Amino acid sequence: MSTVATVTLQVAGNTLMLLPEKVIFLPEADTLLVADAHIGKATSFRQLGVPVPAGTTGETLSVLTRLIQRLDVKRIVFLGDFLHSARSLAPDTLAAVLRWRELHSAVELTLVRGNHDDRAGDPPALLDIQPFDEPVMLRGLALSHHPRPMAGAYVLAGHLHPCVSIGGRAHDWHRLPCFWFSDRVGVLPAFGAFTGMQAIRVRQGERVFAAAPDRVFELLPKAKRV
Repeated sequence: MSTVATVTLQVAGNTLMLLPEKVIFLPEADTLLVADAHIGKATSFRQLGVPVPAGTTGETLSVLTRLIQRLDVKRIVFLGDFLHSARSLAPDTLAAVLRWRELHSAVELTLVRGNHDDRAGDPPALLDIQPFDEPVMLRGLALSHHPRPMAGAYVLAGHLHPCVSIGGRAHDWHRLPCFWFSDRVGVLPAFGAFTGMQAIRVRQGERVFAAAPDRVFELLPKAKRV
């Protein structure tokens, strides 16, 4: 297992930087790809009477701010599920998102609609987020929510919230979100601070990169026994 803080790949003629924050940065386009932010998920749960932690939207937005400042991001493309539900934008949550948007008013925001966006509706116009049906094409990449192959382009998507289990020497196991690449589709981990994860089954020829809090590292395939 090789380890580096950030992994850089070449995909369809583009440089992809896989970051521990569970996003991909495209330096040639100054663009950040963010999958499954699920803004307002905790708010939605609390409105249903489910006792979940507060502050997750603020945490999610703070990470985006740090990324924008560190990478000089000019555009963010949300790969679906920006909002969790129609209940997501309670007054306090909407106010927090609006303050964040005003802080980064020069950054272009694009939303590729996902299944949760279909139910939640497009973000309010005052957030200045441009919504589109999938895919949004960018430099030979098909930016989507659902990870489905597409003729003539390499697909980058979300939706699955992929993760892997990492075993330690003490026989303990940890689940980590991961980036998952096949020959035609790449899947990003879920970005939101309050999202679940789904274990994946890796097929031959696929590449998986786990996202730990401080580094991204590739999981190399196990050698076959002779």
